[in-house]
Amino acid sequence: MRRLVVVGNGMAGVRAIEEILARGGGEMFDITVFGDEPYGNYNRILLSNVLAGSQDVEADAGEIYLNALDWYADNGIELRAGVRVVRIDRFARLVYADDGTVLHYDDLVLATGSRSFFPPMAGLWADDTTLTDGVFGFRTLDDCMGMIDEAQHRTRAVVIGGGLLGLEAARGLQNRGLAVDVVHAGPVLMNAQLDVTAGAILRRSVEALGITVHTEKRTTEVLTDDSARLSGIVFSDGSTIDCDMLVIAAGIRPNVGLAQRAGLTVERAIVVDDHMRSIDDGHIYVVGECAQHRGQVYGLVAPLWEQAGVLADQLTGSNPAAAYHGSRTATKLKVAGVDVASMGLKAPERPDDEFVQYSEPRHGVYKTIVIRDGKLVGATLLGDVSKVSFLTQAFDSGLPLPDERVSLMFDIGTPEVAVGVAELADDAQICNCNGVSKGALVGCVRGGETSVSGVMAKTKAGKGCGSCKELVGQVVEWAAGGAVSEDPSASWYVPGVPYDKPTLMRHIRELELHSVSSVFAALAPDGREDAGSKMALASLLETMWADEYVDERDARFINDRVHANIQRDGTFSVVPQMKGGVTDVAQLRTIADVAEKYAIPMIKLTGGQRIDLLGIRKEDLPAVWADLDMPSGYAYGKSFRTVKTCVGSDFCRFGLGDSTALGIAIEERYQGLASPAKMKLAVTGCPRNCAEALCKDLGVVAVDGGRWEIYVGGAAGAHIRKGDLLATVDDPQTVITLTGRFLQYYRENANWLERTYAFVPRVGIEHLRAVVVDDGEGIAAGLDERMQKSVDAYRDPWRDGQDPVTEGQFRPSLPLLPLPMVPVR
Repeated sequence: MRRLVVVGNGMAGVRAIEEILARGGGEMFDITVFGDEPYGNYNRILLSNVLAGSQDVEADAGEIYLNALDWYADNGIELRAGVRVVRIDRFARLVYADDGTVLHYDDLVLATGSRSFFPPMAGLWADDTTLTDGVFGFRTLDDCMGMIDEAQHRTRAVVIGGGLLGLEAARGLQNRGLAVDVVHAGPVLMNAQLDVTAGAILRRSVEALGITVHTEKRTTEVLTDDSARLSGIVFSDGSTIDCDMLVIAAGIRPNVGLAQRAGLTVERAIVVDDHMRSIDDGHIYVVGECAQHRGQVYGLVAPLWEQAGVLADQLTGSNPAAAYHGSRTATKLKVAGVDVASMGLKAPERPDDEFVQYSEPRHGVYKTIVIRDGKLVGATLLGDVSKVSFLTQAFDSGLPLPDERVSLMFDIGTPEVAVGVAELADDAQICNCNGVSKGALVGCVRGGETSVSGVMAKTKAGKGCGSCKELVGQVVEWAAGGAVSEDPSASWYVPGVPYDKPTLMRHIRELELHSVSSVFAALAPDGREDAGSKMALASLLETMWADEYVDERDARFINDRVHANIQRDGTFSVVPQMKGGVTDVAQLRTIADVAEKYAIPMIKLTGGQRIDLLGIRKEDLPAVWADLDMPSGYAYGKSFRTVKTCVGSDFCRFGLGDSTALGIAIEERYQGLASPAKMKLAVTGCPRNCAEALCKDLGVVAVDGGRWEIYVGGAAGAHIRKGDLLATVDDPQTVITLTGRFLQYYRENANWLERTYAFVPRVGIEHLRAVVVDDGEGIAAGLDERMQKSVDAYRDPWRDGQDPVTEGQFRPSLPLLPLPMVPVR
């Protein structure tokens, strides 16, 4: 077999491999993939969602990772993750890697992608390779996670770059509580997609969100304080902005150094012919953002997919006539919360081009279309993208346009959706992010999959930015003749066991299944275990069985196995319990002694009124727990976390109730309870709400007359929601009872990872009052009884954990990676 080496494990490189495999390439080639980043192939498009907090990398890795590590193994692909190719010998056909590997190839694919561009600025770099403390690029998952970590400790950010990435970074950081300025060198935001009028309207919309925009500003210097931390930036006109975080999103540059050293022709990127081969070497193919074709370098996903298909046709010989002739680009985005769609021309270029324009700045709406020879050659939509599906179809496939051009912008005559979908050619691209055509969707439906979610799972359509989901649904409905089925797995509690939560719990009780492995053996198809289901099942079984639950090590994530929160460098964070946020001199002295003894690099106060010890080595954890001699604070688990309190009536002159004592009592009773998601509580002694009880999973507020209000479903993280009033009661004991009853009902009925801020509105506060307060369904006694069983089963994991369960439980850990490291063979 021939040896195929792919340099680049990103979206373009892996898509090329998928296309090669689809053409029988698995039988033709031994495939080896090198990737700079030490984890699997992921979707860069979703990084802005991760930064904004709308994508939970830990909880929902399947959404950002495109190919699990098993995929490489299942297809016989050798993945060398975290290994960089540093030299190519074209004449001997060898690649040299930074780990000492030398590997022969018969054919080579370069998919090296691009990197962040850092404009020249004095003080930007601390040394030749390290950015100044507080400065970030925004290109990789490491960049994104670094920004998320630092956002907790910063207050004001500046983003340089007013394009898509810059505006998304600005909105994401604002969602994390920072004041944000955007600095753009040009006069128009998103100037690659928008004209002057649209850019001005977008600016108004962005500034209305509270983000300050500076245009026509060139940054010349980065300022630092005495400790070499970022303190501000300087513009060419001498003006300054104070900031403690700087994100550079000023564009990208193709990674061409490897190609240049190999003697390949490089202009803006690596020059290729219509077969996606380097013009210098018939054994080297190039795909993605590092490829230059007919003078064009594409940064959007759809052209990359087209390139990958041609490359695969040529490399496998399946279609020697296949050629790439360039791409027509169309994008639909949500930029800082504003809908934007752009395709083709921004403005007319010929005297006979038709140009239709609609502008409504006060409502943030702007639309243009450009028509040439009766065909749509350009469109811009801002603020209202309701017509984007038909316009995209018309742009891609040349659909006939209505005589009344204004109907292209508004619903006054555009062909019915079904007509538009029916007229689409089979090769019309529906999903730009993953390059899925109408024909692929139709073929999937005719192959027997008639649910929208099932078609999306099999084709990956809609799994990128998600903007095409509506159109995907329309195609599926048309192809299925209207007989679209519901995907049964959509209601499953976990992906590996085919039951919704109530049915699953009934079977578990009836069959007395006390361990995760027994659930798989009894209820999963063919008894197969599913790694993605284990943690949810472990939490559910612990909720149901309490002290009868059989804990299995492989059903837990690393945090739960070692009872601490793993950090990005492989060390751990330990948060001891301080009930109600109250501590004393002895505890503080002990914490100081432990921090000194184990050289703990950071001691930090948390938002939940606790002390966090960060940077503890894995092997030191049992000794740290023993020396602290304090209970676990459960800061690492999907569980009951903390009860935040104010000082209440003992010291505060405004206090109406003893919030501290009540908060401590609640925390003592419900500490460590397993849950579908983390639970944070608060008790505040008066309506001034110093403990922020109105934005917790459950919050209690003392009011006049010695009464207490109980609120549920609040949030103040990436999502903001004021809790709903569940009840007003007369005494603390009733508060404790209703707290336990609500938590138990939530534990038994919420979906996995569904926080109370989603659960409460889904179920409805009226229903919750009827069940929890009024016992309208007659289940209150059962909820109380099952909660009591869990309370009675409580064991402090830090005391139990001082004796390792296995010999390797507290062995030193490798640096943390979003996916496991792949061994080099």
